[in-house]
Amino acid sequence: MIAKSASNPSFLASRLGAENRARALSAELGRPIEIEWLTPPREDAAAQVERIQQAVSDKVDAVLLSASDVKRVTPAIDDAVAHGVPVMTFDSDAPDSRRFAECGVDDFKAGQAVMRELAQLIPRHGKVAVLAGNRNAPNLRRRVEGVMSEAAHHPGLTVLGPYFHVETPQEATAAVMSAEAEHPDIAGWAMVGGWPLYTQTLLHEIESGTPKLMVPTIVSINAIPPQLLYVEKGLAPVLLAQPTYLWGEVGVDTIVDKLLRGKAVPSRIPLELVRVTRESLGSWVRQLRAWGFVDAPDEYLAPPSPSRP
Repeated sequence: MIAKSASNPSFLASRLGAENRARALSAELGRPIEIEWLTPPREDAAAQVERIQQAVSDKVDAVLLSASDVKRVTPAIDDAVAHGVPVMTFDSDAPDSRRFAECGVDDFKAGQAVMRELAQLIPRHGKVAVLAGNRNAPNLRRRVEGVMSEAAHHPGLTVLGPYFHVETPQEATAAVMSAEAEHPDIAGWAMVGGWPLYTQTLLHEIESGTPKLMVPTIVSINAIPPQLLYVEKGLAPVLLAQPTYLWGEVGVDTIVDKLLRGKAVPSRIPLELVRVTRESLGSWVRQLRAWGFVDAPDEYLAPPSPSRP
């Protein structure tokens, strides 16, 4: 299993999904199914290529990959397949490669959904900034295309960006604050990934900002535990969660169906976004707990206190 980054909580969730499903299938089928985690510590397409080559050298039975840079990893995928190692992608596809299947959300529609939600939350003639992550990631490019497509239906909005950055909370927060310094009247952020919400740094930066800084409204992809504080505080009224745990679970299921059960598998396995708001925090935390997120906050499990008139 080769995800984009071992420091990204979304991919750690996918690893857990893969490992749990592998254990269950090992017991069910009576033969060991093991996950070898070969994800680079930080996003690095060259390292991904090396890990794919390592997997082939180690004679693994299959590779489950989230592509950081489609142009760089496609030849490595094709070489792996040529050496008899089937490859499946998740989250970030390499559609022109010889991979046999991919699973994940429809990225173009995900971008449209982010912009649609945001347009309902901010002034009709506000400024919207787009946070875009790695410019070479095909899934993120498609999400940005979706954001821009939906924004065209809201002619009163002014769209800034997209702002690309290294996919770490620190770099993402720096990109947001740099844009905020240049455009202090930004009304909303359309985030095609949740990177700056994975720590409280952005929250502190916004809350301690000068009076001239407009507090933006955020709509973001993903809804892992660190992001939920932004929902509670009202900074991110809507998160559109990817079922990151299922990336691994569905990936392992599909590979086992193809290799061990001899089943025909679909080339495209769609997964759906989950809309998370303050009202649904409790049910979403229960889902996260069921997926193994031990850091999902206890306080959201209690029913909300009645609002005062």
